[in-house]
Amino acid sequence: MSKFSMFMKANKKVKENEGYAATKSLCDAGGKPLIWEFRHISSKENNDIRESCTGEEPIPGRGGMYRSKLKTGQYIQKMIAASVVYPDLYDAELQDSYGAKTPEELLYALVDDPGEYNELAAFVQRFQGFDTSFEERVEQAKN
Repeated sequence: MSKFSMFMKANKKVKENEGYAATKSLCDAGGKPLIWEFRHISSKENNDIRESCTGEEPIPGRGGMYRSKLKTGQYIQKMIAASVVYPDLYDAELQDSYGAKTPEELLYALVDDPGEYNELAAFVQRFQGFDTSFEERVEQAKN
């Protein structure tokens, strides 16, 4: 038996998908909000999303120096979209029905209530293993 046997993939717990009613404006025939399905994203997927939402911004008064800046709203939007299994945000018919061209645009169209969107963002961040929301951590870092 290897000294690393407990670390082998066969021993790794599978993270199950989870359901969440993302909006009250989409309901079944009985009037109950539709349940969406979410999956865990990997650390690599999260890093790729974070990098795609990071850009350079000039540092005021530093004559041509730049710093990296994460576009927080875009990052959270892409993380949510990557997490959604159902409804399929990549479905062309669903996108066309809302006039959306990307999964992220469709997400905003489906969950168009700002309060519900913020609750969805908080749910996905907790579901992905963040103890506090990204916005809360940014505020903590500022203080």
